[in-house]
Amino acid sequence: MSAAHGNSFTLHSILRAGVDVTAIDKNGWTAVHAAAFHGRLGCLQLLLRWGGRIDDTDCSGNTPAHLAAMEGHLPCLKFLVAEGPNPSHILSARNDNGETPKMLAQQFYKEQVIEYISNIEWERDHPEESENLAFPAHVSAYNGDVGHLRMLVENGIVNINERDDKGSTPAHKAAGQGHLDVLQWLIEMGANMTITNVAGESPKDVARRFAQLAAVKLLGGDSDDEEDHPPDAEDMDDDDFSAPAAGNTDGDSTPMSKEEAKQARGGAKKKVDELERLLEIAKKNFSQMGGKLAEDRQRLKQDRDCQRSVSTGYVTAYRKILTTFGLTFSEG
Repeated sequence: MSAAHGNSFTLHSILRAGVDVTAIDKNGWTAVHAAAFHGRLGCLQLLLRWGGRIDDTDCSGNTPAHLAAMEGHLPCLKFLVAEGPNPSHILSARNDNGETPKMLAQQFYKEQVIEYISNIEWERDHPEESENLAFPAHVSAYNGDVGHLRMLVENGIVNINERDDKGSTPAHKAAGQGHLDVLQWLIEMGANMTITNVAGESPKDVARRFAQLAAVKLLGGDSDDEEDHPPDAEDMDDDDFSAPAAGNTDGDSTPMSKEEAKQARGGAKKKVDELERLLEIAKKNFSQMGGKLAEDRQRLKQDRDCQRSVSTGYVTAYRKILTTFGLTFSEG
């Protein structure tokens, strides 16, 4: 019930009490099935961290991916695909009626799910066509040729955020192949890493789908994981477990413990450092393109004021010298 209703606090408390995460109901559903069917992504993530299985089938042979696809819960389906050994393992599974997740999505007219699965299948079945030569920057990023990509972008031949016929940017291509040098250069040049392709995936999502863990980390996977996944049981004591948020009827809110406050400050400091780094990169890109920042204008003003003060001092000293010799200073 907690997984079905999305009450992650109660679910976490039950799991901590030692309940069997693989227990089934009369339909053969585990808690993972319930979370997937109702689109409870947070509970789904929590259950898998506590040992839930994505390959368990119910009485009709449906996996959690079947249920997520049938109900059109695309975020849950993406998570299940990312957690599987490969996309085909999850998306090719058939229930007792011989139906795949895509077939169920088609039966219930879940267009976003159908489009997402179709794109994954197309990339799998047509690897030789996945790189369109009409998009040379994408080909360079896919092949890890950072030199050629830099030439194309710096000479204005292509836009750094150019999208191909599938809505992918060069960052998507580099992320899928795990080319860290290309990704690092794109980030430094200010490429937008939040753009999604027609399947609704960002570069980080593509990296996660292809199990490019280093690329996921470079694209901010650590911070997202901390936000998306509840803490492990071994990392938390009973005194440190926070009360439910406002609106949760399971209990009243309580102040954060010292450890929670310390962790919160650490997380906030990490975000501040990252934003400062990105701001510095953006400023450099702006200056390289001929832009004038506020601090640049202020520095120029200070230089002019300094030069004016020096000139005024020279004039004053010169006047004193002339006066000493009985001469008159002329501005002309």
